[in-house]
Amino acid sequence: RAYDPAFAYELAVIIREGLEAMVHRQEDCFYYLTLYNENYPQPPMPAGAEEGIRKGMYLFRSAPEGLPVRVQLFGSGPILREVLRAQEVLAERFGVGAEVWSVTSYQQLRQEALECERWNRLHPDQQPRIPYVAQALEGHPGPIVAATDYITALPDMVARFVGRPMVPLGTDGYGLSDTRQALRRHFQVDAEHVAYAALWQLAQQGFVEPQVLTQASASLGIEVWS
Repeated sequence: RAYDPAFAYELAVIIREGLEAMVHRQEDCFYYLTLYNENYPQPPMPAGAEEGIRKGMYLFRSAPEGLPVRVQLFGSGPILREVLRAQEVLAERFGVGAEVWSVTSYQQLRQEALECERWNRLHPDQQPRIPYVAQALEGHPGPIVAATDYITALPDMVARFVGRPMVPLGTDGYGLSDTRQALRRHFQVDAEHVAYAALWQLAQQGFVEPQVLTQASASLGIEVWS
């Protein structure tokens, strides 16, 4: 079971769950934890987050109040900090309320969603099961932007289960060496690109005017490639 913890408390929950599964419950499984070498402040665990950490995602920070236009932002590992900064950019500069989700395991989310899909397919006369990723998003409107240090195929693993438009942002490419800031800007997974992708999604659905994108690309320093 692959996990990508962003914070120390996520790591503690996952290690405890792994020990209980493999030692106490004697399940035939193994746990794969991805850690990083970037230092940053570690916040306290939000109340009620443990179940979501184990299942693959949980709401880390709600949107600022008083902003009716909403978008959902997914982040994993250190990129979650870029997503949190994007939340601030969207609120302060564009009046968009973003909710930030910490995704600890796309693999877990996809596996559970596939199990629900298989059960529904084989039991057409029963009440359909809803994947956890869709359940978690109930009551949280707006399109999704999912940013990761990995390739875009990783968040794309759950795209067809969320029931709404979703843009994955990842680091597709290789052979580059530079500062973290420069590489994140190059791969378009920094806060400015996450915020711009959210605005683009909202423009596609008519929640913001198209000219906002032109203004945003200039103010956020978004380079337009040919």
